[in-house]
Amino acid sequence: MRDDPSVTRLVTSARAGDNEAWDALVERYAPLIWSICRRYRLTEAEAADVGQNVWLYLVGQLDKLRDPAALAGWLVTTTQRECGRALRTAHGLQAAGHELDLETIPDKKTVTAEEGLLAAERHAALREAFTRLPPRYQQLLTFLMADPPVPYAQISARLGIPVGAIGPTRGRCLNKLRRDPAIAALMTAEAA
Repeated sequence: MRDDPSVTRLVTSARAGDNEAWDALVERYAPLIWSICRRYRLTEAEAADVGQNVWLYLVGQLDKLRDPAALAGWLVTTTQRECGRALRTAHGLQAAGHELDLETIPDKKTVTAEEGLLAAERHAALREAFTRLPPRYQQLLTFLMADPPVPYAQISARLGIPVGAIGPTRGRCLNKLRRDPAIAALMTAEAA
């Protein structure tokens, strides 16, 4: 995903009327929408309707998205709502007031393309934010994440910082990562 255009750039370009950017968004996120529909065990026709509705909603909301980097979360939430609506409509549950059959509720333990895509989005955002850190911070975090672990004495010697400053510097590095727009957007989307 490192070579993929960022979601923010794609959304910005699609807002400006770039059809290629829109096509790239659809290509990137259509599997996510379909995986959610499969979890809800919708028929092929129901899933196609849900997908179409989600993309239509996105067209109407594209200019209103506060945080383009959180698009995956927006699509997940919108698709889940549409799947629920499709199930209620298909089974007459909305009018009858019946509860959903246990067979139609998605299994929490099922690993889906949705989860894989969201994990890939998180990793891409982290890589993007990491590249915006100062080189000294990048080096420190690289040493701290090495396997096997690099002793603090070696890190101190290689980077020329006191051993006692490594922990506080690591804290500043991580805070800087958390404040990066790509990471902040994901944290906000996951909290919602």
